[in-house]
Formats: sequence, structure tokens, C-alpha cells
Amino acid sequence: MSKQAGHLHHSWVQSQNTAHSEMRLQQVQQKEQMFYYFAYGSCMCPVDLKRSLGENTHPYVIATGTLKGYKLGFYRRSPSRNCGVLDVVKDPKAKVTGVLYQLPWRLSDYLDNREEVPHGGYRQEFVDIHSSNQIYNNVRTYVVVNKLAEEVAPNDWYFNVVLRGAVTCGLPEEYCWNLFNHMHQLQQIQLAFG
Repeated sequence: MSKQAGHLHHSWVQSQNTAHSEMRLQQVQQKEQMFYYFAYGSCMCPVDLKRSLGENTHPYVIATGTLKGYKLGFYRRSPSRNCGVLDVVKDPKAKVTGVLYQLPWRLSDYLDNREEVPHGGYRQEFVDIHSSNQIYNNVRTYVVVNKLAEEVAPNDWYFNVVLRGAVTCGLPEEYCWNLFNHMHQLQQIQLAFG
């Protein structure tokens, strides 16, 4: 079964007056054009995403999702964060778990700016996301434009915001531990050779 942009389907990650939130979100979606967005790094954290988009993004979380045929890696050094940041790289044997959002189109430029699209940091890529036994087509995600040859460690702030997003939005425990271990190992390598 395929889900195209504009279809309403939600599974709430956190219930805070769910009936009122769901009604408000449906009203917004009926009035605005929406797009699907798959977050795998710091944007998994709705609190951090709010910082860039200027409004609460919890109501726009649909569910966790899986991007097949890609792997995670820290193949970009962010000038603004002064550390390695996450990227997805094609790998037919791998998969990436993250958060599937349905965002109002009016937030599109803010998201592009956050991902430094105008400055050549990331670019939009459209992918299929598997979530709740369904496939969402033409979902926007972001990939690094100029990938580094080797991974660069995240700093503690980025490390924590990525994990907070993964845990808050209910990514599988094993995936969270693998993510933690990957980031921790990169930091240990940086300390040893830094």
C-alpha cells in the first residue's frame, strides 16, 4: 500500500491532549499543502527542529520510518556546529531508521536553510520510507553534497540531540544503542588521534 503526499495518517508519539491536537492538525492540513520529510539526524528531535522552524513540530510526527538501501555516516563537518554531522549514503545492504514527519509547505524554506541547501551543505533527495507496514513515496530527506572521505566525530551537543530525538520519537532500542556506539567510537578515535 502506498501513501502519497496529502494523505492523512498519524500515529502519535507523545499524547498531550491527543484529541485536541489531532483535530487542530487535521484543520491545518485541510487548509495547507503538506509534504513528507524523513529525519535521521538532529531533526529527529522535534524540540531542536522547532528551534529552526519556529513552531512546535511534535504534532507533525507521523511515526518512525525506515529508509532501505542507505547507511548512516558522519561524512560532513558542519561549520556552524564545528563537528561531524550525519549523512545517508547509498548501500544496498543497509537501512536507516528515523522519524517521518508531515510538515506544512510553508516550512519548506526554513528546513532547506537549516540543512544549508543554499550554501551547498545538503541537497534534497526524494526517497521511499517504510513505516507501519506502508510505503510513503516521494519523501524528502537531505544528503550531503560534498562528502568527506572519512567520518568526523560529532561533538557532545550533536551527539545528545541526535540520541534525544531517537529516544523521544520511539526508534527501536537496538538501533539507538547502535547509534550511540557509532558516535561514541568516533569520539574515542578523535580523542586518541586528535
